[in-house]
Amino acid sequence: MTNTNPSLIDKLKEHCQIRHLSRSTFESYAHWIRRYYRFHKRPPRELNAQHVHEFLVHLAQSSMSASSQNQALNALVFVYDKVLQMPLGDIGAFARAKRPQYIPVVLSVEEVQRLLSQLQGTYRLMAQLLYGTGMRVMECLTLRVKDIDFDNRKIFIRRGKGAKDRITLLPHTLRPALQAHLLVRLNVHQCDLRTGAGQVYLPDRLRFKYPKASREFIWQYVFASAVIRSGFRWHASDTALQKAVQAAARRAGIHKHIGCHTLRHSFATHLLQSGADIRTLQDLLGHNSVKTTMIYTHVRVDSKVKSPMDRLAPLAEANVDGSVLANGNELKCKLQESMRSSP
Repeated sequence: MTNTNPSLIDKLKEHCQIRHLSRSTFESYAHWIRRYYRFHKRPPRELNAQHVHEFLVHLAQSSMSASSQNQALNALVFVYDKVLQMPLGDIGAFARAKRPQYIPVVLSVEEVQRLLSQLQGTYRLMAQLLYGTGMRVMECLTLRVKDIDFDNRKIFIRRGKGAKDRITLLPHTLRPALQAHLLVRLNVHQCDLRTGAGQVYLPDRLRFKYPKASREFIWQYVFASAVIRSGFRWHASDTALQKAVQAAARRAGIHKHIGCHTLRHSFATHLLQSGADIRTLQDLLGHNSVKTTMIYTHVRVDSKVKSPMDRLAPLAEANVDGSVLANGNELKCKLQESMRSSP
């Protein structure tokens, strides 16, 4: 706890746990409190709304992104209001930074097929689930055995973003691979138990209410880490999955900036293109407002709408060497090859 009051960080962690905030939320809040302390070189308890205003202005002038500015503001308001019990009130003429509206990157069906073909083993199964269910990365990684309903083809997502539960689809085509994967997990879990390990983290106070549940297979993570720490087997690494997906995209020659979340965007867009109802999609994605889901309606472009440039196609093609048009496939192959060879 360098450069800040350790007791304040401890209290912050306690308040985050009481309100069931995620670990990542606590870590981001702690990060901004440390930066706030380093900026003023005084404990937050000795500061007030004017100091918060100065810090936020400093972030804005340093070309900080809108999301980071808002995150810093949320952290400071939370600490002063809930932890220090010193509500800030009016912090002056500082408005929340306006986040730019953006259109998510979406893969075509053919690009999804190419991407998945470049993945192997567990990484491939996880990527298939991300695309087939619309889950977020951490929702997939923290999925437990008991939350998969093979008979009714459902997946129960517990405490997703905003601490909300919801139900999503279990793709029929993934049932055999997922069942085979769980058989392997069962064998690994039984080996863990024989060695005195085999525990798994349980949320809230369930470990006290059900003291034996942490060793039961139904509570185990579907995608578990290969490493056991202090007798516990945690879920797989999100960083490793992100790197695997990005490397697969390079090998597949996909010229887009993508990550695991791109598969969620593609799931939503392709469902809309197949005629799914926007309200149904909202429930599957776990959005609070249908306005958030509506962004995927802007991703679609009606194939019947033609660019006015296409009316000039004969004239435009007349100015292009025929050999260039004929070698379009060769150009595509060379681009893909260059992507594969890039670091």
